[in-house]
Amino acid sequence: MTGWRVATRRVLMAYIDDASSRVFARFYDHEGTIPAMESFQRYVRRYGLPLALYADKHTTYRSPAEPTVAEHLVGTEPQSQFGRALRELGVELIAAHSLQAKGRGERLFRTCQDPLIKELRLAGVTTLEEANRFLEGCLPRYNRQFVVSPVQTADLHRPPPTVRELEKSVCLKTTRCLRKDFTIAHAGRLYQIHDTVRATYVQVEARLEGTLRLTHQGWRLA
Repeated sequence: MTGWRVATRRVLMAYIDDASSRVFARFYDHEGTIPAMESFQRYVRRYGLPLALYADKHTTYRSPAEPTVAEHLVGTEPQSQFGRALRELGVELIAAHSLQAKGRGERLFRTCQDPLIKELRLAGVTTLEEANRFLEGCLPRYNRQFVVSPVQTADLHRPPPTVRELEKSVCLKTTRCLRKDFTIAHAGRLYQIHDTVRATYVQVEARLEGTLRLTHQGWRLA
């Protein structure tokens, strides 16, 4: 998976199946955590959960933070929100350390940089929504032409989780201190918790569709 900027205003997020070279892609207005999560949700709902995902070293996929003392002690590295979501779903995130490792993606975007832009212009595409509708129409034709037969016929994608399970993992999660008056501060606002809970911290889940959930040890708080 990687991103490609179109005239510095649009990014193409693309997934290439390692076994068949099948492509799934969608346009976004920037490369970041929300577009990565949203595109991954769409991919999973259509094809299922992959065993692993190659990605470049963009901070969306690999956290630039230094390991904490606790992380040093257990031998782990800081994770981005996207990396944490994949871990919860049992998907391995592999960093592509070389151009060769990203070769398929680079070749795809070289192909897109000329023909795709020309086709978008000829089709009179001017908005992000129109660009994505155009992709939905042209990707099946692209895949029919370039998809190859896998060496092994078995599809190693796992069945997609339920919508509830997917949304619970593929979201922004942050930990907030629970005050004595049972309020937390988040994104410049105060939230009152109506449940009586014995906790120092609670977790905030900002879902992609715009809703907010507060949880403690997996339980949703009112």
